[in-house]
Amino acid sequence: MLRIDRSAWLLAIFSGVLQILIFPLPGLYVLCWVAMAPLLIAILRARKADTLQLADSAGVKLVAANMGQGFLLGYVSGIIWYAGTCYWVFDTMHQYGGLSRPAALGILVLFCLYLALYHAGFGALLALTADRRTSLSRRALLAAPFLWVAMELARTRITGFPWNLLGTAQVDNLPLARIATFTGVYGLSFEIVLVNTAVAVAFLVRRDKRKTLLMAALGAAFTLQAGRWITVPPAMTDHRAELVQANIPILDNSAWTKDYFEGTLRDLTRITLNPAPGANGEQPTTPVPPSLIVWPESPAPFYTSDPLFRDTVSNIARKMSAWMLVGAIGVRNATASQATETYNSAALVSPIGEWVARYDKVHLVPFGEYVPFRKLFSFAEGLTKEVGEFGRGTSRQPLDAGGEKLGVFICYESVFPDEVRQFAKNGAQVFVNISNDGWYGDSGAYAQHLQQSRMRAIENARWLLLDTDTGVTAAVDPYGKIEASLQRKIRATLVAPYALSSVTTFYTRHGDWFAFLCAIISLLALVTRLPIREKTGS
Repeated sequence: MLRIDRSAWLLAIFSGVLQILIFPLPGLYVLCWVAMAPLLIAILRARKADTLQLADSAGVKLVAANMGQGFLLGYVSGIIWYAGTCYWVFDTMHQYGGLSRPAALGILVLFCLYLALYHAGFGALLALTADRRTSLSRRALLAAPFLWVAMELARTRITGFPWNLLGTAQVDNLPLARIATFTGVYGLSFEIVLVNTAVAVAFLVRRDKRKTLLMAALGAAFTLQAGRWITVPPAMTDHRAELVQANIPILDNSAWTKDYFEGTLRDLTRITLNPAPGANGEQPTTPVPPSLIVWPESPAPFYTSDPLFRDTVSNIARKMSAWMLVGAIGVRNATASQATETYNSAALVSPIGEWVARYDKVHLVPFGEYVPFRKLFSFAEGLTKEVGEFGRGTSRQPLDAGGEKLGVFICYESVFPDEVRQFAKNGAQVFVNISNDGWYGDSGAYAQHLQQSRMRAIENARWLLLDTDTGVTAAVDPYGKIEASLQRKIRATLVAPYALSSVTTFYTRHGDWFAFLCAIISLLALVTRLPIREKTGS
């Protein structure tokens, strides 16, 4: 097909499957060191060589793809990866978005076809840098890690969906993950692709050299992975928060009767004022009062303008003498020049019950919190029936909770490295991520979200208080380690230890410098590509 060898198609498909396995669920993270190698081999051994090239010094009969072939091989691998990793899009669209099964399936297919273009771009650019007379193209092999990171940067900045960047697969490898404090998650992605390139080289050289190179590549992977088994001592803490996991179901608006609404508020008040001993399954509550209480983003119709909701929250804050951060729908009243707008917000309430500040979500979810190109996607109006059409916030300044600077971000804002690090750069001493992962059901999305949020803690060396509606609710230390957590899908309060920090990492100060450097080097590799004859026998 298109002069691409059958083995190349199989390798590209195999790579896509391996990429699925390295992320939750099932989370076979160790496979990340070899998951990309089949795709690299497929692109560099994609087609039969011309007759005059069969007798080169390496005896290679398959040579590198041309640009179009590389595009297709990468595209197939990417479609498989997105379909197998982001399959939860279907259930979200069908169950909560109001779309029929065929329409939801169509959305998932379009989603995969669109985002797989980044895998396709990687394949095309890798093929463009390669020497098409041979499979062992040193230029392409050297360029591969830089090209991959450049495409991850493009996925983050252009499409705005950097879900499961490759480096997040190593979030549990605490010593290795510290690279992210310098390079961001992109440094880990680079290292993973670099090892994959070494594995690929072992299959591109002569057979008599394969065993030695393969053992060296796998030895490097084992050495890097060994950090996974190093025990990191608990981080020092001197503060305590109570994170309320509300476990509020996603219901139609008609189900929110007055009695149900008031009963929900009473129940949340009860577990906030009297958290059950050992509710987190790991530590009992202590008599030390919390300095912060957090309620998550939730599907409940909690409005900051609702007197009943405001009075309930204010009373809790006064009784506990603690600051409260609550997820709610923020409202800005209409003026002569502007209509009333609603926001996905986190409101800050003082220990005396005053509503003193609010963070309005800046990075909204397309088809969840607004409909882009509304006329073009008019069929998707049902996707906003639960959450409405939100306005967009404008500030990433931390909220001041009596001297504690809270870097607050909502739901999937946590997957954007540069956006989260701006909170720390602006002075945030602890991160608070409120979310409603109930939209994902029991799919692997909630675990993927947790993994990515933990990487933000690592990059910026900050404690992260992650409060979700259905779980996972957790306290994450600056190494990305979960120090306390709640079981999913229970209504309870987590006693969460944490500490404040004003230290800024290199990544916090300079952002995505490494990813941009990789993009520049990739561009230079493409611009300076020359038909250089390469020795392929070594």
